[in-house]
Amino acid sequence: MHSRWNEEESLQFKTDLELRVYTSQLLGRDPALVLHGGGNTSVKITEKNILGENEELLYVKGSGWDLEFIEAPGFAPVRLNHLLKLAKLDVLSDPEMVNELKTQMTNASAPTPSVEAILHAALPYKYVDHTHANAIVTITNTEDGRKRIEEIYGDTVVIIDYIMPGFDLAKQCAKQFASEASAKTQGMILMNHGIFTFGPTAREAYEMMITLVDKAEKYLIQQDAWKITLSTPNKNSFSKRNILPALRKNVSKAAGTAMILRCSEHEKAKSFSAKQNVSKISQQGPATPDHVIRTKQLPMIGTDVDAYTSAYKKYFELNSAQAKDKKAMLDSAPRVILDKTLGMLCVGKTIKDACIVEDIYLHTIDIIQRAEKLGGYKALPDQDIFDMEYWDLEQAKLKKGGKAPVFQGEVALVTGAASGIGKACVSSLLARGAAVVALDINPEIESAFETTSYLGLSCDINSQTQIKQSLEQAVTHFGGIDMLVLNAGMFPGGFKIAELEVDIWRKVMQVNVDANQFILKSAFHILQHAPNGGRVVIMGSKNVPAPGPGAAAYSASKAALTQLARIASLEWGEHNIRVNTLHPDAVFDTGIWTDEVLQARAAHYGIGVEQYKRKNILKTEITSHDVGELTAELCSPIFSKTTGAQIPIDGGNDRVI
Repeated sequence: MHSRWNEEESLQFKTDLELRVYTSQLLGRDPALVLHGGGNTSVKITEKNILGENEELLYVKGSGWDLEFIEAPGFAPVRLNHLLKLAKLDVLSDPEMVNELKTQMTNASAPTPSVEAILHAALPYKYVDHTHANAIVTITNTEDGRKRIEEIYGDTVVIIDYIMPGFDLAKQCAKQFASEASAKTQGMILMNHGIFTFGPTAREAYEMMITLVDKAEKYLIQQDAWKITLSTPNKNSFSKRNILPALRKNVSKAAGTAMILRCSEHEKAKSFSAKQNVSKISQQGPATPDHVIRTKQLPMIGTDVDAYTSAYKKYFELNSAQAKDKKAMLDSAPRVILDKTLGMLCVGKTIKDACIVEDIYLHTIDIIQRAEKLGGYKALPDQDIFDMEYWDLEQAKLKKGGKAPVFQGEVALVTGAASGIGKACVSSLLARGAAVVALDINPEIESAFETTSYLGLSCDINSQTQIKQSLEQAVTHFGGIDMLVLNAGMFPGGFKIAELEVDIWRKVMQVNVDANQFILKSAFHILQHAPNGGRVVIMGSKNVPAPGPGAAAYSASKAALTQLARIASLEWGEHNIRVNTLHPDAVFDTGIWTDEVLQARAAHYGIGVEQYKRKNILKTEITSHDVGELTAELCSPIFSKTTGAQIPIDGGNDRVI
């Protein structure tokens, strides 16, 4: 491990708080120290209050902030003297502690202070750093972990036996540090938890963290417990899209809500999942108490979906008596499935949650395997894990957050999604919390949206091979598909029947009918396992109920597609899949409507362009956004009892009416 301190870079940070921000970010940039909001830092500063009086404040990392990206507003200022008085109390419940922390802040808009604020206050140093360094946690999570820590550090660290984070831990740390610390003390090790370092300057506290963790890493290297050899799992030719959707449905059923199921493609995850003793070494518990909720795991043997579902349900039954409510039970449910065939599957309410689980568990894999090389991985006892899981503060945190987005945990696939109506559909579905797979022949689709909830795939829908590959990628990434929006199509231009070449006719039918039929056929097995029922929206056209001259191929293909949708609604209803069709008209913000074409059409009717855009009964303009919004609503619970419908979105057309 090496220091990331950069003297030139540090010069732009002038104040004590700014330097606190800088070294916090340095810690956060190293995943071997800090992962996804873990760890916390603080600085003690004297400031004048509104009365002009000097007050000593502890600026401590606030809840919800990640050290890698923290800024000054991410630190909560708390009155230091009050914290020191709290540390001397005999008893203080965790809810009372949080109340004291919040009511003693000098900035009401600051985030809630870390639950370890009292601990930071009790350490007699200006700067205090705390991380869950992988190397430290690896060594402490072994049978003789304390002995090894003493061997590495001697009397230069104070060692604290495991206590759950909160007031009791702060009190014990304050007591032990006061009696055991000396001029030699460089840090404090919390067994099964992490490490604290401190100093009079931000740089000294930070670089002491690097020095002590580096000693632990060197020790692991000396003990031949650092390098991990990856095994090569057997290659499997089976299709994940034939297995994962059913598994995801059963997991979601047990959890009581739709869940994302992400299949890790990381070689480390595949290697670990294929180990002969994975059922044993993976069940010892999480690496640190901070990761109890996010990385509880259950092993799965083979690809027996029902076997895993049974284990998942059993977990819920065992914990239902202790869980405060259904939401608490959901949030404390296992998030990792380890399978010798499928590899590592990560479960989350959103893809962001599932990715965090994946990231954390990849580090846990390193910790477990290195600890095994030291004689055996040994995490916290079951009771400590349970106490952390149902800790009052953890349950209170889980209950926050308000109402979930309507499509949270669900997945949509949209074709023809690079522009126009297709892109608008993607936006509307993302806005409602869905994870979205977007297909388009335009390679720019891959980077059209910057969010982990988006997967853009370049795909020619005329290629059955590419369609199968895209569905496989969608299922591997998100676990299934709940909503299918068939928007891709082509408009060949104006050709009267007598002038229509057979090649053009066949091309239009191939794209607008044949390709969509194959997508429906291929997606059926996935849609029937949608936790809340499958939904399909077909993009038809006003030309179906009211065709015009010069559009024979387009009108006939859209009519055929609409008829296909009607039949699908009849056949798929028993599988809880609803199929509806939208008939847009005069959507002028799409690629085919250039300024020149609009002007020509408006001139044909002897009116201006703006009048032409509103040439309907309601005198309104129809946009791609309008169609995208209606598409999303058709997939929502509002239309849960509607299937086989054909809905115009055209501002009212007298020929259609």
